[in-house]
Amino acid sequence: MALSLSQRLDFLASLKSSIEQFEPKILEALASDLGRPPFEAYTSEISFVLDEIKVLKKLERWAAPERVRGSLFQWPGSSWIYREPLGRVLILSPWNYPFQLALAPLVGALAAGNTVVLKPSELSPATSQILSEVCAKAFPKEVVGVALGGADVASRLLAEKWDHIFFTGGERVGKIVMTAAAKHLTPVTLELGGKSPCLVEKSADLKVTARRIVWGKFYNSGQTCVAPDYLLVEEEVEKELVGLLRDTLKEFFGEIPKQSKDYGRIVNAAHFERLSKYLQGAKIAFGGETDLSTRFIAPTGLLDVSLDSPVMTEEIFGPILPILPVKDVSKMVEIVQARPKPLALYAFTKNPQISERILSELSFGGGCINDTLMHLANSRLPFGGVGTSGMGNYHGRYSFEIFSHKKAVLKQGFFPEVKFRYPPYGNKLKLLKKLS
Repeated sequence: MALSLSQRLDFLASLKSSIEQFEPKILEALASDLGRPPFEAYTSEISFVLDEIKVLKKLERWAAPERVRGSLFQWPGSSWIYREPLGRVLILSPWNYPFQLALAPLVGALAAGNTVVLKPSELSPATSQILSEVCAKAFPKEVVGVALGGADVASRLLAEKWDHIFFTGGERVGKIVMTAAAKHLTPVTLELGGKSPCLVEKSADLKVTARRIVWGKFYNSGQTCVAPDYLLVEEEVEKELVGLLRDTLKEFFGEIPKQSKDYGRIVNAAHFERLSKYLQGAKIAFGGETDLSTRFIAPTGLLDVSLDSPVMTEEIFGPILPILPVKDVSKMVEIVQARPKPLALYAFTKNPQISERILSELSFGGGCINDTLMHLANSRLPFGGVGTSGMGNYHGRYSFEIFSHKKAVLKQGFFPEVKFRYPPYGNKLKLLKKLS
């Protein structure tokens, strides 16, 4: 079932209306699952999806046949690209941004004319339930179906034949998804993660740098795939930066972050226990407080961290920031190059030559110079990983494109009939080379 352009626009308008109607319940669900403050929940989840829908005002133009330049042999024909739906799409979404990361790709899949089955994460049950209600209000079941449940449900879905699978999550499950897709030669988009570095060169404005690192790292309690995972800072400014990070945390969350209404919680006890192990025997620069009963882990910085320690070889995905002093930018580049290509990278410097060096020498999915996370806020930029951090990208028009098949079409008439391409060839090769 391919959706017509008018159906796509109607369904997207219906989704917008349903989201607005359920907004209070969505905010409640995000608070229940992750302790998300309303401001964070709205800006990073609800507003994000509404903006994705808004971008599709250009959908009619994107979906129109696109004429491209032809070759000499094709004259007098015309060459076209027709974009058509892939068909049935499976979207497997994660728990850390359970609303946005379910509906943002769904918007793109619908815009391209596909039908969708959405499998939200069982680790964010309140939001998954609301997603089911939002979609039931907005769509017929044959257009968008929501499959609630755990890993067994995901396994059964992956055993089926799909025209495209879109997965957001970790590398381990990403391999499972790709293996299942290979059985049917199903194309996949994998939005994974990894250890996203943050580099601070000595010329940076350290006060602004500290604010932007603290905001980006501890947003959603560090449970963000593109959060700064570790910090590389030039030795001569390390102590000053650590002091400014402490000051900024007090400014943002007060003397006791546990009492702040603006700081979230770890998603469940299992992730709490996993993160707590990083703190055992560690040298704490700030933070370090934990409370299992409320799944609270304070914004925490670690010092004297070894490059081969677990906290530096595993994706942290929580509010723990290893801080490593390094000699210079060359050493930073060396450390990052020795590791798998990250989903994001952040660099702070006033020196444009250094920023250009970092951009040219290091491969990563996307990132910022002198900021964190904010490259995601522009729907005109593609979002996705490279290497083990993912394959394929989306947001805005890129979402429409990744869920569309680009069908190449040559249109010819019956007159005039150009016989140059037909045998006998005679001296045509010499003439062809002169014309080329």
